[in-house]
Amino acid sequence: MKLYYCDTLAPRKVCAFARHIAAPVEFIHVRLEKGEHKTPGYLALNPNGKVPTLVHGEKALWEADAILCELAEAAAPDYLPDADQQIELIKWFSWNAQHLNRWGGELYFQYLIKPRFKIGPLDAAAVEEAKKFYRNYAAVLNDHLAGRKWVMGNRPTVADFSLAVTLPYAETAHLPLGGLKEIERWHDQLNAFEGWRNPWPDLPGQAAVA
Repeated sequence: MKLYYCDTLAPRKVCAFARHIAAPVEFIHVRLEKGEHKTPGYLALNPNGKVPTLVHGEKALWEADAILCELAEAAAPDYLPDADQQIELIKWFSWNAQHLNRWGGELYFQYLIKPRFKIGPLDAAAVEEAKKFYRNYAAVLNDHLAGRKWVMGNRPTVADFSLAVTLPYAETAHLPLGGLKEIERWHDQLNAFEGWRNPWPDLPGQAAVA
């Protein structure tokens, strides 16, 4: 398997998971600043021109949550929920994309991506809106975690790696998490995983996709 990534938000969850489960993947760094995600070769794998992308045999798979599931199925099926919880997993993936990560991702964009890629000043109105909505939805997750060790029960699943993706950037992205003790406890558990703390492989200068 080949995992195309950059050290940005969405790839973080799949790189962390791949390293955590010791998935047999070749990590290929896509340099966004050099436009490698817009080359014909890369667009043939992922027509969105985004990262991450996983190539597994003849299959080129994009979207981070789908890649999490593919990696788990290939190398760590215990991280997939039981059959009767599959709809619950889809619920959390959808909720995260539409709500929690939508607003956490906006704060990540404003505070980290804009300065890194020099694409404009901080939008104060967007920041305040994102903080308000992020706090609302983080409180929903915090309440859900009360009495649960992990998002879907007593063992970690791909849902945890997906929903927690903004938390390593809580300070720099100014995520409004004060007082949400269940989220703090939950993220401390993820931080016990070496792959979660250090998701990025060495970047030995792999050639761009032509």
